[in-house]
Amino acid sequence: MTEEAALPEAREPGRDPRTQDPRLWRDDGWTARVIKNIDDDGWAVEMIKDGEPEPALTGPWTMGRDKKNPKPLDATAFATLVKTASEVLARHEQHQHAMLHKSLEVTIGSARITVTLDIEPDDDDPSATLTARDEFDEVLGQVQVAPNFKLTRTSAASWVENGYRKPRQS
Repeated sequence: MTEEAALPEAREPGRDPRTQDPRLWRDDGWTARVIKNIDDDGWAVEMIKDGEPEPALTGPWTMGRDKKNPKPLDATAFATLVKTASEVLARHEQHQHAMLHKSLEVTIGSARITVTLDIEPDDDDPSATLTARDEFDEVLGQVQVAPNFKLTRTSAASWVENGYRKPRQS
């Protein structure tokens, strides 16, 4: 996809962390790097957050007036790229949180009970905890379940109605 130009590393000892070159900008914890797109004759820009191994955002970059070289980076473009890359990371984090922490309410009799499933991802030993809380946030029951446990209204109500005993996996 892209071919990196030979550029200095983001954190060389003694190097000013703020750089404003036509193809490389560093500031506020971000690096914008204009790179050659090897799939065509165009250019791309990648945004890398300090300390991260992969770009948070890679996208096409505008050609300069000579239709050969890339348009130089400037303060306005850099600010826009930082905002866009930050939004991409925020959406990714929200999605990750939603995948690992699920919650729903069930009504059993006249009681409203919130059931949560909290998954702890781990390459070697992933785990998950199912917790029931009343409307005062008091824990009514808690058990360990498989990380692939499917939390649905039916599975939550069944667990509550069965006295918070560890549900069988299907």
